[in-house]
Order: sequence, then structure tokens, then C-alpha cells
Amino acid sequence: LDGVAAMQKFLKLIVADPAIAKAPIMVDSSKFHICEAGLQVSQGKCIFNSISLKGGEEAFREQAKKLKRYGCAVVVMAFDEKGQAATYEDKIRICKRAYDIMTSKEIDFPPWDIIFDPNILTIATGMKEHNTYAMDFINATEWIRKNLPHAHVSGGLSNLSFSFRGLGHLRESMHCAFLYHAINKGMDMGIVNAGALPVYTDVDKDLLTLLEDAILNRHDKATENLLDYAEKERENKSNKGGGKKKQEAEWRKMGVNERLTHALIKGIVKHIDEDVEEARQKFDKPLEVIEGPLMKGMSTVGDLFGAGKMFLPQVIKSARVMKKAVAYL
Repeated sequence: LDGVAAMQKFLKLIVADPAIAKAPIMVDSSKFHICEAGLQVSQGKCIFNSISLKGGEEAFREQAKKLKRYGCAVVVMAFDEKGQAATYEDKIRICKRAYDIMTSKEIDFPPWDIIFDPNILTIATGMKEHNTYAMDFINATEWIRKNLPHAHVSGGLSNLSFSFRGLGHLRESMHCAFLYHAINKGMDMGIVNAGALPVYTDVDKDLLTLLEDAILNRHDKATENLLDYAEKERENKSNKGGGKKKQEAEWRKMGVNERLTHALIKGIVKHIDEDVEEARQKFDKPLEVIEGPLMKGMSTVGDLFGAGKMFLPQVIKSARVMKKAVAYL
């Protein structure tokens, strides 16, 4: 595969789509020159993913200087000559070293264009030394945001739950719980299928306790308890489809106001026209539907978002439901 040609061809194709072109493009490759080729054919401000100190300080300096000339933001991985930063101490040490180099007079890289990835690593593996990995990331995030002015923090969520491959519901719930705590400490970017995330308050309370015990490393049996739960989930997986369909059918039995609120929170557009019509017939004016049940639902969405229990992509899905409902009225 000719990496440079493939990168440039793909970017030239997608840039013609207005829905894509309006958002910043993250150019990602394990080879610096392929990513650089992507920058050369991309309009607007891109995000370069990524550079690190793995190849030494001299190479890092040259890459940072070159990227500054392109005017892009850059993801800086928490790696150095010794390897990947796993502990809290290594994460903050490497990130501070990279930050000091990039913001020095020699390079003068804009600090608001630096995005640190302090490595989200897998927890609940059964190995004791992995139990602190989530908290190491969360604590490093808090330190970075307090001590490295204007820098951002990102991370790939799928690594966190890698122990539970095949258990989609458990993994999505774990990502949701992790983000709730990491965002509160300053994490402001992330690589995750945000549209699949549950709302924090919708995660089963017993499961949430198990997940947060493991994520926050609350006690020695946290991993064991979560692994036991996962084993039961695997045994019951064959029945998951039927259970999900039943759950979907249950909310359709609610009153129309409750159905509208549920649809807004979950971002479900499927039944919105018929539910809005049913609600309209109960009011004198269509405006009263908007000011009543629809605004009540969006108020709940706003409260959940403000509390960090819903995430922006979920709010956008809610807004699309609201837009469709108003358009119908």
C-alpha cells in the first residue's frame, strides 16, 4: 500500500462532502510522513495524530517545529525513550517534558493546540498492577489541566474495557462511567463511539457500582466482582436480544408525555411524529405541546448534560428529535 497516495486520495474525496468538511479532520498514521502528506491536501485546521518522545528529543523537536508551520493541533502521546507511560508519575513526567519542549522559545508551539494522550490502559485484567490504570489516567488528567496551561487531554476509551470483548453493553457502560469521572477532572476530548454510550443515570445501579469500584480502584475485590458479573453476562448473552426488544416495547406503553421525554433523552426519532400528533390533540394550540412536554423533556436533557451525565453527541441526538417534533407541529 502506498500510504501517501492512499491518505491524499481519501482526504480529497471526503473534503468534498460539506457534512465532513465543516469539522476538523484528524490525520492519523503510525508514519509521520504519511500524516504530513494528509496535512498538505486538507483545508482548515487539522489535528495531527500523533508525535511522542519515543524517538528521542531531537526528532521530537524537529517534528514539533514542522507541525507548527502547518498550523495544526497535535496529539502528543505519553511515550518516551523508555516506552509507554503506565503509572501516574510517568504520565505527568513525560507530558511535562513534552510541554516544556514544545512551548520553549525555540519552538513556541501554541499550548492550546497541544492535546495530550496519557494512555488509557486496560483494567480488570486479573493482574493487580493494572488495577490503578484508570485512576492513574484520571489523576494525570487533573494534573495536566492544572499545571500545563491551555493543554487538552484525550484518550482512546476502547482500551479501558478490552478485558470484556464481546460484551458490548458492559463495555459501553464502563466507558460512560469512566467519562463521567474523567470529564469532571478535565478530560475534554476522547475517541469513543459516543452515539452508543448510555446515559449515566440509566446504567443499572448494581452494574454501575461494580464498574466504579473497578475504575476508581475502591477495594481489592473490585476486579474479581466485575469479572464474576461479566461471566454471568456471557452466559446470558444469548437472551440479550429478546430482553432488549422487550425493553423497547415497554416504553411505548407509557403516557404520551412520558414517551416524548423518553424519546428526547434517548434520541429516538422513530415514533416522534405519531407521539407529537397524539399530544397535539390534547392541547388547544400546537405551541402548547412545545412549551409543555417537549420543553420538559429538553429541560431534563439539559440537567443531565449540565451534571455530566449526558455527553454532547447524545445531546445533539436529542436536539434532532426536538427539531423533528417542532417541524411536524
